[in-house]
Amino acid sequence: MATNSPSTRISAESVLSAAWQRRGLLAWLLWPLSLLFQLVVGVRRRLYAAGWQASVQLPVPVIVVGNIFIGGTGKTPLTIWLVQALRAAGYVPGVISRGYGAQPDDAESAVKHVTALSLASEVGDEPLLIARRAQCPVAVGRNRAAAAQALLQAHPEVNLILSDDGLQHYRLRRDIEIVLFDARGVGNGWLLPAGPLREPASRRRDFTVVNADAMPASMPEASIRMKLVGEQAERLDDPAQVMLLSALQKSASGVPAVRITAAAGIGNPQRFFTMLSAAGLVFESVALPDHYDFSDNPFAAVQAEIILITEKDAVKCRQIETIKNDPRIWVVPVTAQIDKALAHQIVEKLRGHPTA
Repeated sequence: MATNSPSTRISAESVLSAAWQRRGLLAWLLWPLSLLFQLVVGVRRRLYAAGWQASVQLPVPVIVVGNIFIGGTGKTPLTIWLVQALRAAGYVPGVISRGYGAQPDDAESAVKHVTALSLASEVGDEPLLIARRAQCPVAVGRNRAAAAQALLQAHPEVNLILSDDGLQHYRLRRDIEIVLFDARGVGNGWLLPAGPLREPASRRRDFTVVNADAMPASMPEASIRMKLVGEQAERLDDPAQVMLLSALQKSASGVPAVRITAAAGIGNPQRFFTMLSAAGLVFESVALPDHYDFSDNPFAAVQAEIILITEKDAVKCRQIETIKNDPRIWVVPVTAQIDKALAHQIVEKLRGHPTA
């Protein structure tokens, strides 16, 4: 049915996203429901804090990377950066995740171990990307505590767990919480459904990281800025073929050297498009739903010599026969650039020292 089409879903999401950036009529109409949502969120959190809901304490430290702003803010690149930074500090990190985009498993305690050869349809696109880029043990499951326990059993050398998302998964106790925002800040500051927040903006956390070129005014002064940088692209069917994005910049006359389409099936596709525009590229943009499975080939009717996609989309496209050999498709890897002081402060906190 048309109501299930990607374009319809994107349109509905766009309406809500626009409403969530200001306190307009739609937001005010939904505001009473957000008060009820806030009550439920607060009660649930207090139940875990008081010990009335059971939670699991692991034998190793746990760091949760999450967001209270619904949708993508860049958690996966930050998680990859943290794995690399903490490994350099002497830790052996492992990563757990919910595995969004994977086929659901009926068993609450089911856990899947992720390798570079796993299928995105079985383990999720983001965990597969982490396993390939960070080259560390990764496990996925609806019950993150069970996923962490299974990972530690399979990899006894792991001495630190990073949870990619799971900020609201209080069943797993954590030592450090990192909340990630992007250029949208806290939006209109209201909780769902009147605003974009899963929890109040004042929610306690250990570190605030903001994925943006400029710090939004709504962010606290102690926030740490993160920037995603991509300077080159690699061909989907032959990653050894690499070209600089600068080679695709428009000419002095303003005419693009080649016809380019950029597609992104991530939580905030505009962030990918903005990065490409900042690199001087002119292109047609195709925004796809987050975790888009590419069962319908969105590139079949595209009239372009070059198609640029994200790494998250690439791990799925490389496993689809009708897409993986398309020579027009190029992947743009991104790397998180963050002040190294963040890793130092995390290590100090893990060792029981103050971060100030």
